[in-house]
Amino acid sequence: MGDTTVLTFVTGGSRSGKSDFAQTRAEEHATLRSCTPVYFATAEALDTEMVERIALHREGRGERWQTVEVPVDPASELGKIEPGSVVVLDCITLWVSNLMGSGLADAEIMERATAFLSTCTAVVESGSSVFLVSNEVGSGIVPDNPVSRRFRDLAGKINAAAAEAADEAYMIVAGLPLKLK
Repeated sequence: MGDTTVLTFVTGGSRSGKSDFAQTRAEEHATLRSCTPVYFATAEALDTEMVERIALHREGRGERWQTVEVPVDPASELGKIEPGSVVVLDCITLWVSNLMGSGLADAEIMERATAFLSTCTAVVESGSSVFLVSNEVGSGIVPDNPVSRRFRDLAGKINAAAAEAADEAYMIVAGLPLKLK
């Protein structure tokens, strides 16, 4: 792998290995640049189970990573990183859920997603690499309630926009990466 700047989109089902894949790729980029990889976490520790999940994720990343918690506005923090940085945002679908929970309308969520992806592109153009992780939400059944359908539709649109903006896109299935782009 050469030392190139890249916007990479990584999707897959729950527990497919997408976060591990993105983190491994980010660590490779960070090693080439001799920099500390930055993990943008969108999860919020709202219950005991999420506190445990977050702790396991941090432990799995180890001390090498810097963590920035960005449950609602990752664009503002992403715009502050130093050129040449390596960032993993994990994950888009939790971010969408957080935005929905904050009461934003669909149009506002899509505006934020567009602004975030523009920031990602600008950061990559400044010499950084950004890895976006998201759950694939369109492969299952049609949800039986309006809130779940709204989430699926928003996440699907944002995933498609992220994949289009990305230089590379992967789908992780059973721990195996399939390069889409």
